[in-house]
Amino acid sequence: MARKRDRLEVIYDILSTIQKYHNSIKPTPLLRYSNLSSQSFSEYFQELLEKEFVKEIIDKKGKKFITLTDKGFNYLEKYKAITGFIDEFGL
Repeated sequence: MARKRDRLEVIYDILSTIQKYHNSIKPTPLLRYSNLSSQSFSEYFQELLEKEFVKEIIDKKGKKFITLTDKGFNYLEKYKAITGFIDEFGL
């Protein structure tokens, strides 16, 4: 049986999904790709907004998009470095 993702993995998955879609994704597809309930997603998303890992941008047509901030990109880099270290030592 697959183990549940921990909090840091969920945050990584959300941020990497945004990055994968050229740093611009609408909220509904991001919710779908995050594989979380809407309530859990909302809690994570609010935290990411408050801590300035992501920001919302509204285009000229009034459509909302989510993008990464520099802090979000930095998190992705550090997370990859840490997991690489863990994998290297087989932990």
